[in-house]
Amino acid sequence: MAAKKILVVFGATGTQGGSVIKSVLNDSKTASEFKIRGITRDPSKPNAKALEAQGVECVAGDINDRESIKAAFHGAYAVYAMTNYWEKMDAELEMQQGRNIADIAKESGVQHLIWSSLLDVKKITNGAFPNVYHFDSKAVVEQYIRDHNIPATFMLPGFYMSNIPGEAFRQAPPNNYWTLALPAPADTPVPFFDAAGDTGKFVKGILTHRDQLLGKRVYAATDYYTFEDAVNTFKELKPEAGKNAQFKQLTKEEYKGMLAQAGLPEKAQEELYENMAFMHDYGYYGKASLADSHAILDEKPTSLKDFFAEAKAFEGVN
Repeated sequence: MAAKKILVVFGATGTQGGSVIKSVLNDSKTASEFKIRGITRDPSKPNAKALEAQGVECVAGDINDRESIKAAFHGAYAVYAMTNYWEKMDAELEMQQGRNIADIAKESGVQHLIWSSLLDVKKITNGAFPNVYHFDSKAVVEQYIRDHNIPATFMLPGFYMSNIPGEAFRQAPPNNYWTLALPAPADTPVPFFDAAGDTGKFVKGILTHRDQLLGKRVYAATDYYTFEDAVNTFKELKPEAGKNAQFKQLTKEEYKGMLAQAGLPEKAQEELYENMAFMHDYGYYGKASLADSHAILDEKPTSLKDFFAEAKAFEGVN
């Protein structure tokens, strides 16, 4: 019997990495093909121990330490790599982390790097929205990977469904109606994505379709919904509370003020506003079709209705 190929997963105890591990282990085909090596800051923590009980090799890894990454990549066939811009809000740091991962993947002979990427907003808009750093920094790394001929597939996560319940969509004064308040028109097409439930479904599809997907992008999203669709979904699920549910398009100043109240600095306020404006004017994925990305799946992605039905922020609401 052939030895299992090593799949390295960054953020093993986090949302995306945890979803990848779950999907691979819960599928008999991929579970028999891959041994998972999960990278986590502290393998002694309960979450890591729970993964080890499922057969995952948990190793300590620091994304800022090249030697640490090199040790984690030893003998690896495939790597699922992601970085978290919002941890430090430092694009230069995120780009360096990504370049380190790419360099060491090449040095280590990794056969399939799956990079969690996004579009280059500054480039696409000819500089109209120059501050969407959490997109652009990942796009720079994607280009670096391409320039260095590393065998890779680029998975672009959609707009997180988890951003809506309790954050953007909540009861609001003066009448306490459920209100979805964002600085884009109600008919903006949004590729909604359940990161916790579906990251693994797309990564598993990428792993099992490696040859046809090298050098390609996979758009990880369930469908294009509008914000109006989101309000209508809530109304369907919560008929009493939904009677007066509404969408409110915020001005730039109102949106930035809301983010300021939540404690976000000016830089992040501007970045998130530009992110929303870009999505409406140019399309989150540049208006790309999701059909080819769905063709690699053997599990259905989570619908907005199913996500809302389980959302903690909507629990107890009728």
